[in-house]
Amino acid sequence: MSSKVYHLDLDRRMLQGATLALLPGDPFRTPKIAGALFERGGKRAAELAWKREYRSFLGRFRGKNLLITSTGIGGPSTAIAVEELARLGVTTFLRVGTCGAIQPRMGIGDLVVTTASVRFDGASIHYAPIEYPAVADPDVLFALIAAARDYQERTGVPCHVGITASSDSFYAGEERRDGFSSYTIRRIRGVTQEMRALRVLNYEMESATLLTLCSVLGLKGGVITGVVDRRKGGREEQITPARLRAGEGNVIQVALSALERLLNPPQKGA
Repeated sequence: MSSKVYHLDLDRRMLQGATLALLPGDPFRTPKIAGALFERGGKRAAELAWKREYRSFLGRFRGKNLLITSTGIGGPSTAIAVEELARLGVTTFLRVGTCGAIQPRMGIGDLVVTTASVRFDGASIHYAPIEYPAVADPDVLFALIAAARDYQERTGVPCHVGITASSDSFYAGEERRDGFSSYTIRRIRGVTQEMRALRVLNYEMESATLLTLCSVLGLKGGVITGVVDRRKGGREEQITPARLRAGEGNVIQVALSALERLLNPPQKGA
């Protein structure tokens, strides 16, 4: 009988002791992260499995093994990834994603480090009541902030730190205008304006589930995303290949810098 977890098609032996996982949503972002890891001096990552939306690579960086696994889109598939990876020994989860900016000062390619998420998802309520906060682990959060601010000093790419709104639907839940229907149910109308007034930074679709599960299950979780569209209406709501490249490229570089801090934290008194 196979010891592989059902959805990810992985077993504990394949992870070779890896306890940290980078989690992009897009399965085609996993080889991009693996390639960037190699360019930074890591060992060339090997593809382990690709089943459904879950594509996994095993890499080695700064003397330690790590996993890169795509979660697919949204909370339900993210919850499956976290559950099954945790069963295989992973204890730290770092989402490496993209997002839509809500605040007008934010630009394409900017970085967002999520401190906590507004739980507009559905998956997380199967693990904790809605009053339970979806918050990032402090160690992962501080590593991401430090890496993003270093990157900002070197490149000029702005880093925003704050609250994210995490929705289970890309079009209706984020009150987008470029879906098939322009109709939005009464409960959601005006939600973007409200989030902007509450100083929420961005929309994405996985952070609430990831952060809630990690807290509930005693795991460490953190989220960094790159801005690929801005919620101002019209053309600025369209995600173009150039905008996607800008957001992806910046977020991968900063995630790997944060990874160095997490794998080899500074010694006390150093």
